[in-house]
Amino acid sequence: MPTPTILRSAVLAAGLLLSGLSQASDFGSAAEARAMLDKAVAAVKADKAKALDQFAKGEGGFKDRDLYPFCGGPDGHFTAHPTLTGKSLKDLKDKSGKALGEALYQTAAEGKVGEVAYMWPRPGSTEPVQKLSYVTKVGDQVCAVGYYK
Repeated sequence: MPTPTILRSAVLAAGLLLSGLSQASDFGSAAEARAMLDKAVAAVKADKAKALDQFAKGEGGFKDRDLYPFCGGPDGHFTAHPTLTGKSLKDLKDKSGKALGEALYQTAAEGKVGEVAYMWPRPGSTEPVQKLSYVTKVGDQVCAVGYYK
């Protein structure tokens, strides 16, 4: 009988096939964001310092179009983000004033993946649109990957 991990991988792969998205798409999908978060969790568990460095630099397959993992530490500051490392994640608000950082920290739970919806501009735009981040806790890190709806 297949394990839950194998079944989850098969479901994600099927979702990618059914979505009809190609690498030519400008934006990542929900399934791709979730797959990147799973990959990021494994990387943090294997070598936290290396993983956080790769996330911040967008290396090791951790930058795909508009998809990238970001993490915050127990002090509420970004430990990995392409442009915000060291700044406060916990105090971050979305473009409509929602306490985005607080929502991410409240939703994150070890071994579970939650969702936080918010308004954020797409890369190269100033107009906020709906974005959803998958978020989890890995040790002392709150990590997420978001995609635009």
